[in-house]
Amino acid sequence: MNALLALEDGRVFHGRAFGADGERTGEVVFNTCMTGYQEVLTDPSYAGQIVVMTYPQIGNYGVNSEDVESRRPFVEGFVVRDYSARFSNWRAHCSLEEYLRAHGIIGLTDVDTRAIVRHIRERGAMRACLTTTTLDESRAVSKARAAPSMLGRELVHVVSCQEPYQWEGRWQPDEQPSVHVVAYDFGAKFNILRNLAKAGCRVTVVPAFTSAEDVLALNPDGIFLSNGPGDPEPLVSVVEQIRKLLGRKPIFGICLGHQLLGLAFGGRTYKLKFGHRGGNQPVRNELTGKVEITSQNHGFAVDADSLPDHEIEVTHVNLNDGTLEGMRHRSLPIFSVQYHPEASPGPHDSVYLFDQFLDLIKENR
Repeated sequence: MNALLALEDGRVFHGRAFGADGERTGEVVFNTCMTGYQEVLTDPSYAGQIVVMTYPQIGNYGVNSEDVESRRPFVEGFVVRDYSARFSNWRAHCSLEEYLRAHGIIGLTDVDTRAIVRHIRERGAMRACLTTTTLDESRAVSKARAAPSMLGRELVHVVSCQEPYQWEGRWQPDEQPSVHVVAYDFGAKFNILRNLAKAGCRVTVVPAFTSAEDVLALNPDGIFLSNGPGDPEPLVSVVEQIRKLLGRKPIFGICLGHQLLGLAFGGRTYKLKFGHRGGNQPVRNELTGKVEITSQNHGFAVDADSLPDHEIEVTHVNLNDGTLEGMRHRSLPIFSVQYHPEASPGPHDSVYLFDQFLDLIKENR
């Protein structure tokens, strides 16, 4: 079946559909990972987005039930150069096409993904329409232009859990966790929760709009702020709750959690031209001078110049574009990074941050 991807600036790309039929709109972005397409599909931070994979062959190891990062896929559409209908992996339960069809996600293949990515890099991420229902280019472009912009869009309510729950860690009988962490779910990836548990934490996950009072009533030793989709600035009520928690408990933020901390500190955020999405972003740790290769997925960043310098110290910087990648409070036990140290599927250069959080909690008990 034929399908097309139409961008709001009038550019149209034709290809072949796989997965579900239908029509979806969203912001078109690209991811540079060579592996991990299942983790990309199920990362809640991609809510509202059509993802283009830069690596050409996708689907060759199928899909399994263990490598999911959330309760379901959240992407609006999935675009690849060469979909591999044949897959080979002992862990695979089904093909990528079967998985997309089961979750109502449209896939597009046999399309020039290099041209799409070059266009996005030059013009910026933009609204798009992915459709199998019509090949009328002008209609599809109009649909793209009518789609909501990611700037000012709040999507956390779509991905967050609705009720608190305990993350089930795998501990040995003589290794029961002595540290209790409350994790705000703004769209948390499962591997973040796995790493917190692996570091020795008992993890209680709470919905995104939980009050500071309710979090403190759970008597946590530390508080974690997760990744998530959309623009951080509309989350005014969440930022206000985070402000109430500053100085009360050690806090660790990742991705959207990092941006929300930046707003709570009195800083500003802004939209990047095409964002950082992939597993090969070089970040320099300003405290050690070492360079870490990191996994990232974000379209917004904290403006380092807007932060109060007497309170906040920059700890990590992106070596591609100089954007802020990490910060810590100069006197309070609070730190955050823009990237994903849980890095499912990889790389794992930054996994030490979970142990750093645990050490911070123990120091401040």
